[in-house]
Amino acid sequence: MNTSLIRELRDMSGAGMMDCKKALEENGNDLKKASEWLREKGIAKAAKKADRIAAEGLSTIEVQGNKAVILEVNCETDFVAKNEKFQNFLKEVAITILNSNAKTNEEALALSCQAGTLNDYVTNMTATIGEKISFRRFTLLEKNDDENFGAYIHMGGKISVLSLVKGASSDVAKDVSMHAAAMRPEYVTKEQVPEEQLEHEKKILTEQAIAEGKPANIAEKMVMGRISKYYKEICLEEQDFVKDNSVTVGKYVSNNGGKIIDVIRYEVGEGMEKRQDNFAEEVAAQINGE
Repeated sequence: MNTSLIRELRDMSGAGMMDCKKALEENGNDLKKASEWLREKGIAKAAKKADRIAAEGLSTIEVQGNKAVILEVNCETDFVAKNEKFQNFLKEVAITILNSNAKTNEEALALSCQAGTLNDYVTNMTATIGEKISFRRFTLLEKNDDENFGAYIHMGGKISVLSLVKGASSDVAKDVSMHAAAMRPEYVTKEQVPEEQLEHEKKILTEQAIAEGKPANIAEKMVMGRISKYYKEICLEEQDFVKDNSVTVGKYVSNNGGKIIDVIRYEVGEGMEKRQDNFAEEVAAQINGE
């Protein structure tokens, strides 16, 4: 098979490599006929959806031995996210990445799978389901034997948290993940807060104190107190533990002989532009076969 023809048909149609290969085989390597064949099968439609907004979807976690992956895949509507085919697709993508050493999205999408590559698989799912499907992000974690993962998936995958603790049990690690799911910490420790962000917050708090008519020396003390409160808002270890607010999360873990190594929290669609449905446009698109 002529690989340049496959590449050209991929560029024309947006279809996956394996679909392009089959289309050319079915149509005697005729690019025009192969392109029409893909359109008839609905596969080429995937390319038309590439610029549409996909901010719904699911996150998930897969753990095998000393390795774990957390990832997010997006679609356009919550209806599709609940589809069994989409959920099976999500699991297959997670397992494929878990069995790799991928470090970037580009490396992950180039991994081999049943559809050719994961990128081909995403394109094929877009064609099959009829909505834009996009692979957004992932994190691979590996642990030592004295460490434990804590996986927590909330609301069927709308929020997923993967924690890694040293010296404490997997139950403690899961408690940390459940807390992080509810409280949305930005950082694990105070030391992780960027200096620029901290100085910006101090400036705002200082101006607030002065606006309240406090003398400079009193304002300075007030700012330090409010910074401690600020740490409780954004740092996991400083937050009061949701299951027992008499201790912080950091203290809860240390009381159980452990230390938090890492926490990754994915909330589906966070920071993304949300789809704004226009019913008239949707109907027109369906009539025009888009």
